Amino acid sequence: MVRGEGRKPQKRGAFGTAHKLPSGRYRAMYFGPDGHRYKADKTFLTEKDARGWLSLRQADIISKSWQPPGATEQRLTLREYAETWLRTRDLKQRTREHYTKLLDEHILPDLGSRPLGTITPDDVRAWYASLGERKTPTLRAHCYGLLRTILGTAVSDGKAPANPCTIRGAGSAKRVKKIRPASLEELQIITEAMPAQYQAMVVLGAWTALRFGELTELRRKDITIVEPTEEELSTAVDSSVEPPEAYGIVRVERGVVRTENGFEVTTPKSDAGRRDVEIPPHLLPVLRGHLETHVPLGRDSLLFPAAHGGHLAPASLYRHFYKARTAAKRDDLRWHDLRHSGAVLAAATGATLAELMARLGHSTPAAAMRYQHAAQGRDRQIAKLLSKIAAGDTLS
Repeated sequence: MVRGEGRKPQKRGAFGTAHKLPSGRYRAMYFGPDGHRYKADKTFLTEKDARGWLSLRQADIISKSWQPPGATEQRLTLREYAETWLRTRDLKQRTREHYTKLLDEHILPDLGSRPLGTITPDDVRAWYASLGERKTPTLRAHCYGLLRTILGTAVSDGKAPANPCTIRGAGSAKRVKKIRPASLEELQIITEAMPAQYQAMVVLGAWTALRFGELTELRRKDITIVEPTEEELSTAVDSSVEPPEAYGIVRVERGVVRTENGFEVTTPKSDAGRRDVEIPPHLLPVLRGHLETHVPLGRDSLLFPAAHGGHLAPASLYRHFYKARTAAKRDDLRWHDLRHSGAVLAAATGATLAELMARLGHSTPAAAMRYQHAAQGRDRQIAKLLSKIAAGDTLS
C-alpha cells in the first residue's frame, strides 16, 4: 500500500488529526500549547471516536487544565506548589510574611488553581496586565519577581516544562517620582524641629545613610568614639604637625523589623549590610551629648528607644518627623529619603562606586562588585570630607 493511502483529508480548521491506519483503525494526534505533538495512547475503531478524544484534549487546553501526557504531577496546581516552595525556603520572618501576602492577595486568586504545566506566557501577561494601575509599580514588580522565581524552581524540579514568565523588565520597578534629597538647610530645620531624643537619629540617618531598622537597633556598644591621647597631642605639637582628630565608628551588625508577632532583631540581608561606617567628625559632639543625656549606661542600651524603652516603631517617629518636614517645607520627604541624602552627600566627596556601596551596605552591582573592595582608610576620609561640606567648605 502506498504510504498515506486510506488517510482521509482533514477538515479545514479542525483540531488535531485523525488518520486511518492500514488496520482500519484511527490514530488521533494534536499539537499541545507547548508546541510539541502528542498522540493518543490507543487507536480508535471509528473516526468519530478519535475526534471525540481530540475534543476532550481541546477542552482541556481551552479550560487551561491541560497537562503534557505522562507528566508525573498531572494536577499539581500553582497554589499547592507555592505553599511547598514557601514552606521549604530558609527565609527571614519578615520576608516570609511579605511573600505570603503577595501570594494570597495578588497571585493565587488568579493563577492558584491552575496546574503548573498549563500556565503559558500569555496567561502571565494577562495576569500582569490585570494588576494594572490598581497596584503600585513596586508591588507589581515584587509580585512578578516572586512568581518568576517560584515557576523557575518548578522547572528545575521537573514540575513544569518551561518558565512562562518572559516579560522583560517586569521584575524591576521604575521610580514613580524622582527623589529630591534634603538640602543642608532643610536637614538643619528638620533636626531642630524634632524632639531632643530623636535629633541625633536624624543627623546620623542623613550623614551615615543607615536604614531605619539599623538605626532603631543601634545600641551603646555599637558606637565607638576614639579620642586622641595626650601623648599623641603633645607629640604633634613638638613635631609641628597637625594634631590627630577624634573619630567615630558605628558598627552595623543587626537590624530590627516589625513582624506579625512584634519586633524581631535580625541580621542584615547580605554580607555587605554588616559593616563599619565612619561618623563625620562634625557629628561627634551631637552624638556625645546624646549618649550622655538620652542613653542609659548599659552596653546593650538602645540609642533611640521608644517611650516604653523598647524598639521604636516607625509610626511613633513619623508623627514627629512629619511635623518637622513641614517646618522645612518638604512634605514630600520620606524618612527613607534621608538615606538618599546621605548617599548624595557621600558621592559629593568624590567617593568611588565601590566605596559608596561599602558605606551604604549595598551588594549590587552584583557579580563584579562582589570582588571590588573599598580602599582601606578611605571611609574615614569620606567622613571628614562630609564634615567639610557641613561647614560650607569647598572641596578641592
